[in-house]
Amino acid sequence: MKLINQYRGLRREIYILFFGRIVTNLGSMVWPVMTLVLSQKLGFSAAEISYFFIGSGIVTLPANLIGGKLADRFNKKWLIVICDGVSIICYVICALIPLGIGTVILFIAAGVFQSVEYPAYDALFADLSTTKDRERAFSLEYLGANLGLVLSPTIAGLLFKDFLWLSFLISGISIAVSTVLIAVLIKDITPVEDESEEAEYQEKKEGVGVFRIIRENPLLLIYIIGAALYYAAYSQYGYIMPLDMASVHGDNGAVIFGTVSSLNCVIVVICTPLITKIFSKLRDTGKILTGRILVFSGYMIFLLLLGFIPGYYVAMLVFTWGEVFSTIAEGPYVSTRIPASHRGRINGFMSVIAAVLGGVVDFTVGQLYDRTGSVWTWVLILSVTVVSAVLAIVLIIFDKKAYPKLYKEKNSKKQLTQ
Repeated sequence: MKLINQYRGLRREIYILFFGRIVTNLGSMVWPVMTLVLSQKLGFSAAEISYFFIGSGIVTLPANLIGGKLADRFNKKWLIVICDGVSIICYVICALIPLGIGTVILFIAAGVFQSVEYPAYDALFADLSTTKDRERAFSLEYLGANLGLVLSPTIAGLLFKDFLWLSFLISGISIAVSTVLIAVLIKDITPVEDESEEAEYQEKKEGVGVFRIIRENPLLLIYIIGAALYYAAYSQYGYIMPLDMASVHGDNGAVIFGTVSSLNCVIVVICTPLITKIFSKLRDTGKILTGRILVFSGYMIFLLLLGFIPGYYVAMLVFTWGEVFSTIAEGPYVSTRIPASHRGRINGFMSVIAAVLGGVVDFTVGQLYDRTGSVWTWVLILSVTVVSAVLAIVLIIFDKKAYPKLYKEKNSKKQLTQ
């Protein structure tokens, strides 16, 4: 009960967004097997698949920037509803037409509009929570997303061979249900008033550009680059892992990868409340570093045990612990260090940097995999993960000096005990 009770006391709207995440991700069946769709259904090579990810990333670059600007200027709730509406139409059409390049284009279009709404979604969770509650709010969002994902990758693997069209249809219906929940039940998105001293860094700054905010917070740029490299390496979980499994296990690779992905979600559901509770005293910078080290370790286990199916599940266990640590810390880290007036734009800018660096890594990975095979490809991925961990160490060293008021409460407690 203590694990559940730690999420009590948040705004009503956060719980609605939480349930919306669950319903939406119940239908997130296509993306986990997209690499296999491109390779086994459409005959793409590893390099061509990397071009797909790069191309979709390039297309979403302006979407992230536009979405961030729209989120800071207009009603975030209706921005999410409108973008979801377009995504629903795209998924339903994908289910009705023969699988081909047209399906891929529509899938990318749906992704573009979902990219437009992402800055609004993240900014909304920050707006509706105080500084001290923000980690719990983002933890709850992450928990909801993975509650919905528990079964969808496995179902996607089972539908992959003969009923792929049904995965598109289920995705569209699930997003539609979530959109109705948000449109009807969320009434008030007025940001909370946080008068604590540590909220000083979040004071609104009207008429100030994003790059000025970043110049005034140089450590934020180090965080953004480190996070972008981390996600570039993290995303290979859905790219190189299924390719390796398909090369080793053939047609069974899709089912195996689906079950491994579902295990990822099960572990997230079980461990997110536990890690949030047990490590509540560990600062967000420490969680970020811990997460990146664990993701590196999970990848190492997968590489060393490739071909041994139980090893995949061990690797996923460690990998997912790292994912949980990283995810529950990153949203709070950014939102407590930037003006509330710029949350959407900063989130959009971060997405752009992540897409650019992710595209570079995807391109290089695709070329390496086709030319040299799995081992050297994984050397690159692991190296990128190490660099992201080093940048996390830089954050730990300099963050207290850059944002001393975020550390004032803990320092006061230490003085009282002396």
